[in-house]
Amino acid sequence: MASHIVGYPRMGPKRELKFALESFWDGKTSAEDLQKVAADLRSSIWKQMASAGIKYIPSNTFSCYDQVLDTTAMLGAVPPRYGWNGGEIGFDTYFSMARGNASVPAMEMTKWFDTNYHFIVPELGPDVKFSYASHKAVNEYKEAKALGIDTVPVLVGPVSYLLLSKPAKGVEKSFSLLSLLGDILPVYKEVVAELKAAGASWIQFDEPTLVMDLDSHKLQAFSHAYSELESSLSGLSVLIETYFADVPAEAYKTLTALKGVTGFGFDLIRGSKTLDLIKGGFPSGKYLFAGVVDGRNIWANDLADSLTILKGLEGIVGKDKLVVSTSCSLLHTAVDLVNETKLDQEIKSWLAFAAQKVVEVNALAKALAGHKDEVFFSANAAAQTSRKSSPRVNNEAVQKAAAALKGSDHRRATNVSARLDAQQKKLNLPILPTTTIGSFPQTMDLRRVRREYKAKKISEDDYVKAIKEEILKVVKLQEELDIDVLVHGEPERNDMVEYFGEQLSGFAFSANGWVQSYGSRCVKPPIIYGDVSRPKAMTVFWSSMAQSMTARPMKGMLTGPVTILNWSFVRNDQPRSETCYQIALAIKDEVEDLEKAGINVIQIDEAALREGLPLRKSEQAFYLDWAVHSFRITNCGVLDTTQIHTHMCYSNFNDIIHSIIDMDADVITIENSRSDEKLLSVFREGVKYGAGIGPGVYDIHSPRIPSTEEIADRINKMLAVLETNILWVNPDCGLKTRKYTEVKPALSNMVAAAKLLRTQLASTK
Repeated sequence: MASHIVGYPRMGPKRELKFALESFWDGKTSAEDLQKVAADLRSSIWKQMASAGIKYIPSNTFSCYDQVLDTTAMLGAVPPRYGWNGGEIGFDTYFSMARGNASVPAMEMTKWFDTNYHFIVPELGPDVKFSYASHKAVNEYKEAKALGIDTVPVLVGPVSYLLLSKPAKGVEKSFSLLSLLGDILPVYKEVVAELKAAGASWIQFDEPTLVMDLDSHKLQAFSHAYSELESSLSGLSVLIETYFADVPAEAYKTLTALKGVTGFGFDLIRGSKTLDLIKGGFPSGKYLFAGVVDGRNIWANDLADSLTILKGLEGIVGKDKLVVSTSCSLLHTAVDLVNETKLDQEIKSWLAFAAQKVVEVNALAKALAGHKDEVFFSANAAAQTSRKSSPRVNNEAVQKAAAALKGSDHRRATNVSARLDAQQKKLNLPILPTTTIGSFPQTMDLRRVRREYKAKKISEDDYVKAIKEEILKVVKLQEELDIDVLVHGEPERNDMVEYFGEQLSGFAFSANGWVQSYGSRCVKPPIIYGDVSRPKAMTVFWSSMAQSMTARPMKGMLTGPVTILNWSFVRNDQPRSETCYQIALAIKDEVEDLEKAGINVIQIDEAALREGLPLRKSEQAFYLDWAVHSFRITNCGVLDTTQIHTHMCYSNFNDIIHSIIDMDADVITIENSRSDEKLLSVFREGVKYGAGIGPGVYDIHSPRIPSTEEIADRINKMLAVLETNILWVNPDCGLKTRKYTEVKPALSNMVAAAKLLRTQLASTK
């Protein structure tokens, strides 16, 4: 009965790791305290899998920040600015790379493929001296072994590691990262030798870049790397794991011909086309790790359906060579359904979090081996049936309204430059207008007020009064700082998606369904289980209250349909585009109600537009088409004088800039400061952009406070490629995770920089 889990969430069922990390970073606890929490979490995960009957249990998928950063540490590839002088890498150097420190900025962080997880991007070049500098993989293997559990150590594969890296500052952009393969393989060999000596019998290399569109030069790197490792790996069984999409035919050929490899793992949920390749030929005597349990969603597996697929595969690869697995690491799903005591029972019966998925994997493996748990399977079948037919899932009026959208393009009546003129007459803003992205710091007091209101410990009147005071404080602060376009600070919101989902029908919420986004930051995605509609206005009350406190423009603050979609666990019984159009119609109602209430600037955040982009070029145009269309649906009905803003974060925009222009927003603010102005290069290369644009002038993900000069210097770099009359000045992202002691001086310096440049521009005129 062969069962395997690709990887498991690290945060703990109640976010134990998050709290331990933050307490350590704040200097309240010691490194030993943090290590103890981490070790306890690891042992409970391993024991849980062992007791569920899993045969191939992963180790080294746990991390105190990120698995790619762990690999950078393993390879000793520490950028020189962190002042590391060799030896085993400790928390000091490790967390400086992840988060920056008082004197140097953090390494860049970017999306892990098309998930909402972020990894720390390695910075490499011809001068990096690689050395074996973190023994984490071996230590964790031994730690599990001491508990009597033999695990499969997991390493980020050498080729994917290089393909996910970037040339360090000062290194030619054209530098071939793959040219470093010969330099990193000796370190991998040392790690493998130590794992072998410690008693490992299997080792897993994650090579997810194999699902990308790779040219033959890149594919050859895989052949070269594993031939080079072959002698070191002899005596070990080797699994190469891929995930997040199907493996292209060429890559499949390369992968299945790799030297010294024993088994291959495939995502059969998002990569159903791989099934055809396997049917067309699978190397004899090799293991197939079949990823039939979805690692990226929270729906219970359709066990009968999976069993049919597995039986078909058994005929191809042989009974003893088929291993039941998850489609990818369970890092991307919630931890344990057991902690959901308030969730509606019917909806709960449709779900499976990571702990339940481990059980599903094992149940399928047992069924294949002829020990089918009939009770478990029939309960599963009943839940599948109830979900298909439930009236809570289906709303005919919504389905009709969404179907009716197909015929139109939903564009605003006039072009953007005419609209900007009309808006400027109404808003009367200076050049280089300043604004922030939306949220202000969420203090402990504020969180307590929301918690008490939710628990019915304080009355609605007391709650409204407390939130009103907070909004007033934020408005006054912005006026004192002399910011041009204000925000209300979002004190009433827990999360930019959850806040809306709680007010829309078709959404359900977990209490502990947290998923790691980056470092200690977790998100709790809503669950979209049915047709979506908006019963009543969601934000008008607070936005009009805030506007009444100031004569300056107050931005209405909404989350866009594509972001709500991409940051939720989405129903898997209809195309994602259908669900997105339904959400767009709900947001459209809200935009029009805000406009009626006298809000002249409305921001519709599409932070996650880029995130949903399919990994393969061939599927991208279709996605961008319906995603951008959904955004336009939300605001196609407003007046020319209503200014529509949108905000996007952490992305590589250059490849989708034309879609961004096609969104036709009046102003777009973009998270930019951590990615070394890569974003601006697209404008340097001659893309014409006529709408307002505010590339972030400082990084809010770090506690560092930038000086006025530094911000002015950034704005000048932007002015070199963007017209003065369209440039906005703003931070990178919302400020809710920062402290007021950081926010006040940073915003003060930002406004000072904008004023300095206005003066300079006026005098050069």
